[in-house]
Amino acid sequence: MQNYKKKILVVEDESICAEYLQTILAKEYTVVGVVDNGKDAIIEAMLLKPDLILMDIMLIGRMSGCEAAVQIHQQDRDIKIIFLTAYADEEMIDYAIESEATAYLMKPYIKEEILATIKLLFAHNDPTLTIGEESIELGNGYIFNIKRHRLLKENQEIHLGKKTLKLVEILVKNINISVSNEQICTYVWGEPKNDRTLRSLIYRIRHMVGCNMIENVNGLGYKIVS
Repeated sequence: MQNYKKKILVVEDESICAEYLQTILAKEYTVVGVVDNGKDAIIEAMLLKPDLILMDIMLIGRMSGCEAAVQIHQQDRDIKIIFLTAYADEEMIDYAIESEATAYLMKPYIKEEILATIKLLFAHNDPTLTIGEESIELGNGYIFNIKRHRLLKENQEIHLGKKTLKLVEILVKNINISVSNEQICTYVWGEPKNDRTLRSLIYRIRHMVGCNMIENVNGLGYKIVS
């Protein structure tokens, strides 16, 4: 029996971008439709019941992607939404929070980042994974207690600052999966930061734990490998 392929609806008003998304998604997922405006996005979402919608925030017509997302979630909260945007300012982040989007991706699109983000989203909803357990082993004797937000080694707590704790937390929640610099910064600081700021935080954690617990993934982001 063939494995079930997750269904994705693409909402993108630039035809070249829409075609590119279809191409990179086709191998692992079923693209059930492509539309270019918010009104059609709502109609297709209710008709096709996709597992995920890739939604451009700025669309043609009177309705934005954020407004469409709000209406979709009013009718079906199980549909996941990832926003696509050329802007990462505070207003865009507020939009994403208001419409309960799962994540957002920056343009221009990077294939590896898109696929990693989607894989991460679906992994969180896989009941066979141990990601939801109270503690996760990180290697080198380290354990992260998700419920209590504590990093331990040999039952001794490693005291982390607020920012370093949030950084470890987002990587642990996405264990073995690369998380982009942008996603990390939004989670840790609530806004985009330059790469130098993030690297400085990574350095502080590595200095504190005495090992390269956090791995750089070819300039795409960072991950913790269990």
